[in-house]
Amino acid sequence: MAKPFLKWAGGKRQLISEIEKRLPSNIEEIETYVEPFIGGGALLFHMLENYEFEQVYISDINPELVLCYRQLQSSVKDVIKSLGKLVGNFPSSTEERSDYFYEVRDLWNSNLDIESMSNKQKSERVAQMIFLNKTCFNGLFRLNRSGKFNVPTGRYKNPSFPSSDSLMEVHVALQGVKIHHASYEKCIEWVDENSFVYFDPPYRPLSKTSSFISYSKGDFDDENQAELAALVKLLDSKNVSFLLSNSDPKNTVEDDEFFDELYSEYTIDRVYASRAINSNPNKRGKISELLIRNYEN
Repeated sequence: MAKPFLKWAGGKRQLISEIEKRLPSNIEEIETYVEPFIGGGALLFHMLENYEFEQVYISDINPELVLCYRQLQSSVKDVIKSLGKLVGNFPSSTEERSDYFYEVRDLWNSNLDIESMSNKQKSERVAQMIFLNKTCFNGLFRLNRSGKFNVPTGRYKNPSFPSSDSLMEVHVALQGVKIHHASYEKCIEWVDENSFVYFDPPYRPLSKTSSFISYSKGDFDDENQAELAALVKLLDSKNVSFLLSNSDPKNTVEDDEFFDELYSEYTIDRVYASRAINSNPNKRGKISELLIRNYEN
């Protein structure tokens, strides 16, 4: 089974069992699956492994992330070859590893114009992206105002680089999937009454001191959350089934009714996940997250 090839903020691997329990009762009959905030793809790969859809659409506004999916879909052998070279040259000493990391990061930052790249260059860039993701601090993806990757090196003894076999499994799973570089609003063009949409937007920060790193150069604030809710309401009016996940503000502010009010017309379940709740990744705890849906299952 294909598995996420990147570590991504707010990954859904540990929530898959809870999501599975809440899929539409007619999921076997659903023809179109849509995931507009693709991220690390944990749920996507689970759905592709366990259900057969006539059409699958994924999208994201992060062009680098979209490039990864497209190149693994179309040119996986080139990505594997380039990643193998990067991993093969990875030094054993901590100091040399740090220098090597910054060399690769500088190389990645030296050309941000994806459209101008040849297919070979795009595959090399995806390999660099995977390498940086597995060796940078806490697996974060963060860009500065110039669009350059600025996360420092991590201190991993044994980075978990994806194997050639695992990337081939991703390649196989992605065949036939329609991959778009687009904002979530685009999904309205891909759905009908026989569709299921899973939304996993950037989570609303739990407090002023707890913030998930922006997944693109922009932020996703409360106004954006409200705009997403408006789109969700439009989908509901078209009888499209949706499931949406987000943080639970009540973890830190008990009377924060932001999402309870925003999605008051729908079913809101609170489930538990282990998350870093402050800047120290070692300080993790079970906190509730929201799963919101417009159907009974």
